[in-house]
Parts: sequence; structure tokens; C-alpha cells
Amino acid sequence: MAIKIYTKTGDKGNTSLIGGTKVPKNDIRIETYGTVDELNSWIGLINDQLTDGNLKKELKEIQDRLFTIGSSLATDSEKEPKMKLPDLNSTDIQFLENSIDVMTAELPAMKNFILPGGHSTVSFIHITRCVCRRVERLAVNMQQHDLFVDEKVIQYLNRLSDYLFTLARYAAQKLGAEEIAWKPRI
Repeated sequence: MAIKIYTKTGDKGNTSLIGGTKVPKNDIRIETYGTVDELNSWIGLINDQLTDGNLKKELKEIQDRLFTIGSSLATDSEKEPKMKLPDLNSTDIQFLENSIDVMTAELPAMKNFILPGGHSTVSFIHITRCVCRRVERLAVNMQQHDLFVDEKVIQYLNRLSDYLFTLARYAAQKLGAEEIAWKPRI
């Protein structure tokens, strides 16, 4: 028999963290890891747009790390979880930096701010970058409200937004799309 997807335990507007603590569904912790889920979905959409096997593999790796981040954010740090949760490592951050460096080596130097656009895939990547920045802001907000957030989570999210910016430029180049320079009205 299949397990039912609905439990009805959240029907009154509460949910449980890993560890069992009940919190309202609008709790900053829920908002933060819910936005990680949104980010992960956008990464999946980008992956569906790309054909480069190496980039697709990188994006799957990033999706895996986002599940790790989501589980970390969903855990009540005051209680020991009953299950072993994966960890985020400094090598995960280094992975993003290495990928950024590889893509950057193939790109022309940036001389202007760049407007999102030029191709739908590039636009999707920029939207994803913006969602990543929102998750980063939410994680910092959690810290400022004395909720535990592993420092590597914020570092990873910061580097991921850099990765996504670089990926947007890289994808534009590979797709033959014009990179749209911002020319401010003076």
C-alpha cells in the first residue's frame, strides 16, 4: 500500500521541524527553507533548459546541496534529530568557486552592469539568482533572530548567487544571445 501524501497535521497552520518542535507555517525558519525549495525548483527548470552535460551534472549537485541546506534549516538546533542528516562542507563552496573560475575563463571581461534577458534561459537563470539572494537574506535574518544557521549555509548561498550570475553570462555566450549592458540614462 502506498503512503498517503497528506497527513492533515498542518491543517491548523502549524508544522513540525526536524526534532518535533511545532511552529506556525509562517515562521521565519519555514519561510527560509520553503524558499530553498523554491530555489531548488528554479534550478531544476534551468537544468531542463540546458544541454551541456557538465553543467547539468553541476546543477544536480547543487540541487543535492540545497536539500542538505533545507534539512539543516528545518532542524530544531535545540533537539537532536532521530536521523543522520547530511552536512554542508567547505568543499561544496570550493566546488562553486572552481566552477565560476572555469566559466569566467571563457567569458569576456565585464565592462558594464548587465541587464537580465537576451534569451529565456538566461532570464530563468537570473530569476533563480534573485531567489538565491532572497534565501540568503532570509538566512541572515534567522541569524539576527538568534536562530542557528550554519555559517557555511550563508557562504554557500552567497557563492551560489555568484555562480548563477556567471552561469547566466556563460549560457548567454553559449546560446549566442546578446549580453545586454546597462546604459544608465544621464
